[in-house]
Amino acid sequence: MTLLEDTAPFRTFILKVANRCNIDCDYCFVFNSKDQAARHLPARMNLDVARAAARQIGDHVRTHGLSTVHVVLHGGEPLLAGPRHTADLLDAVREAIPDSAEVRFELQTNATLVSEAWLDLFEQYEVAVGVSLDGPSAANDRHRLTHAGRSSSATTVRGIELLRSRPHLFAGLLAVVDLANDPVEVHDYLASFEPPVIDFGLPHGTHDDPPHRRDPSVPNEYGLWMSRVYDAWIARPEYQHSVRMLEDIVALSSGVRGSVETLGLAPPTSVVVESDGTIEGVDTLRSVEEGASWLGLDVFHQSFDDALRHPKLMHRQYGKAALAEQCQSCPLVDVCGGGYLPHRFSADRGYRNRSVYCADLEYVIRHVQGSLRRHGWEDTHASDAPPP
Repeated sequence: MTLLEDTAPFRTFILKVANRCNIDCDYCFVFNSKDQAARHLPARMNLDVARAAARQIGDHVRTHGLSTVHVVLHGGEPLLAGPRHTADLLDAVREAIPDSAEVRFELQTNATLVSEAWLDLFEQYEVAVGVSLDGPSAANDRHRLTHAGRSSSATTVRGIELLRSRPHLFAGLLAVVDLANDPVEVHDYLASFEPPVIDFGLPHGTHDDPPHRRDPSVPNEYGLWMSRVYDAWIARPEYQHSVRMLEDIVALSSGVRGSVETLGLAPPTSVVVESDGTIEGVDTLRSVEEGASWLGLDVFHQSFDDALRHPKLMHRQYGKAALAEQCQSCPLVDVCGGGYLPHRFSADRGYRNRSVYCADLEYVIRHVQGSLRRHGWEDTHASDAPPP
């Protein structure tokens, strides 16, 4: 068996259809991180790039016999591409992918530009729409202001309410954890919009530039924060939404092989196409150092199979062997997977470090597993140590 035959194909294709944004989040890994390449890329993806990317996606589908692919419109703020141009991009993708495969379109937005015209387009192309919002106005506006320094909350909420008028289009909410915010207040506020999913992300940090902690003597503040979210989530049986990180911990603890990049050991299956057609593996690596996500590939000259073979992406296939030694022997490794790749980085050891969130992940995993045990679940992955 060749290396390529033994490599998991890409199943999610993230198209950076707009490389500008109408708000200025201070934690943005695209525009406010170590790598500033995005500022020099085309403001939006043109149709030639979209068609080339679509042809490569179609070839990848045929080569690997894929029955379903996810195409995610991302940015920057993807709605800056405009409805008409976005429709042309979606048509280009649809036309290039064989009928044997289902194409699922998704889009991540700050929702400030959502309108009835956009909803009609989402309806026509069956686009599932996720919205970024960090909580109530005071919590959200600590980091998510306009370029003029004004609040973005009201316009985001207006966009969410428009989406809720067609609930089948609303894919959920994405929030970045901020220790200054009350986790229960944030969770319950986001839950009030009745999203199908709430996805909490940890702010990007490395061993050279660690994430902010309010009390350096408490190494698991983020784990404590997410554990309080877990308790709030399960305390109300009327809640119908999932909390992605916590559901992933439950699934991985039960032996399900993970398919997300942030947890578990299964090889990630997403790839990024920038607005100029360049191919990147994990664009969040821009938070690590200049050029960390650069592969030197593009959709005009290389295939996605070329990206699968790229040395920078081979860590995806190595599982535990790619992790730090202490992670390889950890009883929780099947669940945490060593943590998200950017969070393992240091200049002296590359990615062979424990995650900067190691103590946080351990705390929340044990908290969730402890709760499951109290409800009769038998753990096959955790150690004998008692839960916190």
